[in-house]
Amino acid sequence: MAMNGIGDKFDDFMKEQGLYEEAKELASKKLLAFQLELAMKSQNLTKAYMAKKMNTSRVAIDNILNPNFNNSIETLERFASLLGKKITISLT
Repeated sequence: MAMNGIGDKFDDFMKEQGLYEEAKELASKKLLAFQLELAMKSQNLTKAYMAKKMNTSRVAIDNILNPNFNNSIETLERFASLLGKKITISLT
């Protein structure tokens, strides 16, 4: 496999170290949390409001928006739904 640039070398390094999948997963979680929070802000919705709508605590909302917290897909979909959004997952 020919190396085309530093990105290829970095990906190979991460794979060799066993870190690639973990980093990719964290990046995906951070992106989703960012998108959910951005949707809240664009609709002027607070965490307190989302907590009330989900019948939960504000701390639970903080956890939903925390990419390091292990949220269920169901919880994330419910949260997104309240924002008028839909989460899509695909296998490529």
